[in-house]
Amino acid sequence: MAETTTGTGKNAYVTLLTRPSYLAGALLLAYTLTKHAPTTPLIITYTPETLPQSSIDAFRSEAKHSNIILHPVEHLRLPDDGTQHGMVAERFIDTWTKLRVFDLWDMPQKWERLCWLDADMMIFNNPDPWVFSSANDEYLQGGDGMRVMAVHTCVCNLDHDSWAPKEWNPANCAMTKLNSSDDTATVEPDPYTLSNFNSGTFLYRPSPQLARFVRAKFAALGNANLRAMKFPDQDFLNEAFDTRWSPLSWRTNALKTWRYWHANIWADSAVAVLHYIVDKPWAARVNPDGTAGYLGKDGETHTWWWHEYARWEHERKAQGEEELLATVGKHVASATGDVSEEMRAVGGGAQDYANKWAVKSLEDAKVDDEDLGQAPHGPTPSKHFAGDSGHGPVVRGRGRGEGWSIMEN
Repeated sequence: MAETTTGTGKNAYVTLLTRPSYLAGALLLAYTLTKHAPTTPLIITYTPETLPQSSIDAFRSEAKHSNIILHPVEHLRLPDDGTQHGMVAERFIDTWTKLRVFDLWDMPQKWERLCWLDADMMIFNNPDPWVFSSANDEYLQGGDGMRVMAVHTCVCNLDHDSWAPKEWNPANCAMTKLNSSDDTATVEPDPYTLSNFNSGTFLYRPSPQLARFVRAKFAALGNANLRAMKFPDQDFLNEAFDTRWSPLSWRTNALKTWRYWHANIWADSAVAVLHYIVDKPWAARVNPDGTAGYLGKDGETHTWWWHEYARWEHERKAQGEEELLATVGKHVASATGDVSEEMRAVGGGAQDYANKWAVKSLEDAKVDDEDLGQAPHGPTPSKHFAGDSGHGPVVRGRGRGEGWSIMEN
């Protein structure tokens, strides 16, 4: 049961926090969402086993000012059966818990529509018109209703990341085909890159039927196939909702790299939800020369985040929220540029995880590509794409949460 019930209406956004390294991201997501969509709450699901009480208290303090509903959930983790996992980074281990959102149909508010947002996002315009529309509702209620809506994965790979498959190039990217900010990509079967979505934002209509559908897909794939996925939960969701999804506007999941990768659609004023993939802006201050990001290309969008943080900080100081400020301040880069190991893991070090994994993957490769990820109904997509929901560096000793059976408790 939710701890607070400030939400009104039948629509809500939802995110997840499992570790304090994303506390600032989730709080600023709530703050900016309340600024631009004040009547639509953000449900913050969290795991009491791994999230410190100080972070939970910070959310409760922020809920006095932002439209937040706190909702504890159990971890969802795969049993350790000795099978080697295929994740690009161990920090993705917590992203399976993201699938708990499909069980929010039984919250007392009885939400009709829920939109997932990763905790490394920030709101710059009201996303409601692009998300909670009658046209989207019509699609979601079509067929057997087992559907979601999301934004295509960008596969341009203009930075030539070593872990990306060779098919990742602008010619195969759905966003390349668009001509203006108002265009929306279409789902096409060939090449396969045009039918894959980024799970940073996805819209669905919660119901017990949809929860059972997702749980059945999870069980059918089996532990070995699930552990082999490189980017849980994104690989799983694309497998589960293959041919069962339709595109949202790119504005609802605008990756920060698109500002210089996709001038064909990007306009600063058009962005509703900005997705800070890879290194997180709160992990490092913008350099004096205006550069930021692991390649130095993200100074502008990281500056936007810090401007919002400064506004939030100024408001909370005026409201006497000293304890809240102190807690959040421990999990952002200091003004002097000092960076903790925790922040390094979600800052410039985030890309190092993927690069190290790519080398190891090549060294360990023993089978043909078409043999990877065989599922009961054909191949599990072995070339699915990075969706960085982000839950920070792994902390050992998590307690309960293995297996989906807990969702039935």
